[in-house]
Amino acid sequence: MPDVTVMTSSAKTRAACLIGWPAAHSRSPLIHHYWLRTLGIEGGYVIEAVPPDDFKDFIFRLSLRGFVGANVTLPHKEHALALSTPDERARAVGAANTLWFADGELRSTNTDVEGFINNLDACAPGWDKTSDALVLGAGGAARAVVFGLIERGIARVHLVNRTVDRARALADQFGASVQPATWDAVNDLLPRAGLLVNTTSLGMHGQPALEIDVGLLPQHAVVSDLVYVPLVTPLLAAAQARGLKTADGLGMLLHQAVRGFELWFGQRPQVTSELRAIVEADLTKT
Repeated sequence: MPDVTVMTSSAKTRAACLIGWPAAHSRSPLIHHYWLRTLGIEGGYVIEAVPPDDFKDFIFRLSLRGFVGANVTLPHKEHALALSTPDERARAVGAANTLWFADGELRSTNTDVEGFINNLDACAPGWDKTSDALVLGAGGAARAVVFGLIERGIARVHLVNRTVDRARALADQFGASVQPATWDAVNDLLPRAGLLVNTTSLGMHGQPALEIDVGLLPQHAVVSDLVYVPLVTPLLAAAQARGLKTADGLGMLLHQAVRGFELWFGQRPQVTSELRAIVEADLTKT
């Protein structure tokens, strides 16, 4: 069983955890402990490094281990979906990142969807007035982004991936509003894109650069990058130099944590400038 005694002084204290392999790099404890402290809630949040072979047993014993719920990160998100009762978002994305108990049943959702959308709302109000979005990548993060854009009413989501078959697979799942394209079509799509979203690892620290000419975007365009190391990616820096509104990956990380906290601890927390500064400082420290 996990050692949560340092943060659980009574039987009524609630605790949640992050399950991953590896998981030590996660900033989730920093975020949730900030909210527990500022809201005056007696609770805990710990990291549980669980190998894939042990994940099923860990989930089946989640409540017995003293947890009221959990975040799930790589490589367990798809497995978590199969071992729980997922909502529409988790089913559509094909992965679960948040688990909680309701009426004795283990439920799941994917808060990456609202994390992405709520971050856009906070950083670029009115972004959803556009009819065309351009999404780079077709992995799990792209699924959450595409679901959120369609749910918000974006008419056309141009989905570009180096392996176009993966983009076509998402288009088959989400319908005619998703239009797959090859990577060499990016320059033709940029001038009509009111929103550009990078869901790939390109531009991340240690990864190849993302070669995109933001000068082709319309002046009203919004640029979002899910990468948050570095905090200001070359894509975001180029967009900001043009005077475009931007939304970074750290904002999405913070906003996706909100609903899990509310489900576990009963109060809805706020993403504040103070919290962002704390996580920024942790990300940039040597």
